[in-house]
Amino acid sequence: MKNCFYNETVGFFYNNSRKELTTYWRTKDVLVVALGLTVSVIVLLTNLLVITAIIINRRFHYPIYYLLGNLAAADLFAGIAYMFLMFHTGPRTAELSLKTWFIRQSLLDTSLTASVVNLLAIAVERHQTVFTMQLHSKMSNQRVMILIFCIWVTALLLGLIPSYGWHCLCALEKCSRMAPLYSRSYLTFWAISNLVIFLIMVVVYTHIFIYVKRKMTRMSKHTSFHPRYKETMISLVKTVTIILSAFVICWTPGQVVLLLDGLGCKSCNVLAVEKYVLLLAEINSLINAIVYSYRDNEMRNTFRRILCFVCYRNSKYTPTVVKLNTTDRRTLSQNGHFTVDSSI
Repeated sequence: MKNCFYNETVGFFYNNSRKELTTYWRTKDVLVVALGLTVSVIVLLTNLLVITAIIINRRFHYPIYYLLGNLAAADLFAGIAYMFLMFHTGPRTAELSLKTWFIRQSLLDTSLTASVVNLLAIAVERHQTVFTMQLHSKMSNQRVMILIFCIWVTALLLGLIPSYGWHCLCALEKCSRMAPLYSRSYLTFWAISNLVIFLIMVVVYTHIFIYVKRKMTRMSKHTSFHPRYKETMISLVKTVTIILSAFVICWTPGQVVLLLDGLGCKSCNVLAVEKYVLLLAEINSLINAIVYSYRDNEMRNTFRRILCFVCYRNSKYTPTVVKLNTTDRRTLSQNGHFTVDSSI
């Protein structure tokens, strides 16, 4: 019969894992919270702007932008979860009940998992469209909604599993150092799962990179190919490079630290870098909005219209219908609907 400790305090498990639990605010704690809240607010505002732009602009009503909107929703959720953490960290950690502590961690795990899985879905979608020489996937709206539903189900399952059994409340010797109520085996599983997703993304984007580079080499031998196509290809290569670089920089340190903690590395001082690698992963939620949205000219124009909404509303000038320019004409699809010349 296992001896469980459901009635113990959070401090009991922190003492068991030898993780420091302060009772007063240190300078380091104040700086971490201030920086964390600042990042969270920026993440909330930027991703809310992305979601609003996709909703109000009909040119974004395509599968890739629905996935982009879902990524922004996941990152928005990550900002909320991280803000919740900032209000329940430092000396306040000792005051948490076990239920609140699990909620705090589950919010983070769910949001970060949803963000990573969304990145993978976007990578697969881009791979499909690039290799079929299309700007947008032919995936139906129904399939996109099913895919988005599956992403959130996966994220919720991975985020809620520890609260419903995969913890160490009945096995103190298996407790993690970074997350003293979590089982080390769960951290190992979560880290490996994310690293596998990361590896798949690297393979997918590397394949895109090689394909685009070869395509440009072949096309450059012909003087008849349109310069606009070359410009789009170059922009795509730049975007791919930024995506991989940002993902590696923001996610790899955290996953490695989690894996080391999960494997029970005694000589690894994982607690010294814990807060910083988590903040770095959160910053990726901000970078996502910049990389996937701000590099799109149409998206940037929509942002300007949203931010200047008050100016437009108070102005007596009523904008007339603008004629299509050459670029817009080229991006008309066969069925007569607009497609956006995106570098995503």
